Amino acid sequence: MKYVTYINDKKYEIEIDRTGAVTVNGRIREVDFLPLAGSLYSILMDNHSYEVLVEEREGEVEVQMRGRLFSARVMDERALLLAETRGEVEGEHGDVVVKAPMPGLIVAVPVGEGEEVRKGQTIIILESMKMQNELKAPKDGVVQKVHVAQGQSVEQNKPLVTIG
Repeated sequence: MKYVTYINDKKYEIEIDRTGAVTVNGRIREVDFLPLAGSLYSILMDNHSYEVLVEEREGEVEVQMRGRLFSARVMDERALLLAETRGEVEGEHGDVVVKAPMPGLIVAVPVGEGEEVRKGQTIIILESMKMQNELKAPKDGVVQKVHVAQGQSVEQNKPLVTIG
């Protein structure tokens, strides 16, 4: 089965054959995937071991690995074709609201309203499960609104920053 995955607007083509062999962007990867408990998994990839937290939220897959949080959009070939037809694959247009991927405490807000940000720039540091997660700007733009302050507790899906 073929899949297309977008992580921070970077495209990865993933193919998993009937034997479980995984190819990413044409490169064969050795992957062993073992569920541990709930949404926690153990992954052995290219002779490295990782504990990974994987959760699906609002049509996206969020992955926490090695202290970093990644948001991914995963589509099979049919879903990709439909998204391309509707013009939904080209990246973010208009305002983007960055939301809390999990409940936690706002450790820092290194950006302010009116400030220009670059795609991938840290815009919020959120502490959750005793780990600090740097949330990044999903696109270049201007911070339209900061919805939270340092020291504030937030629930999952709470708007944090709006970028236009």
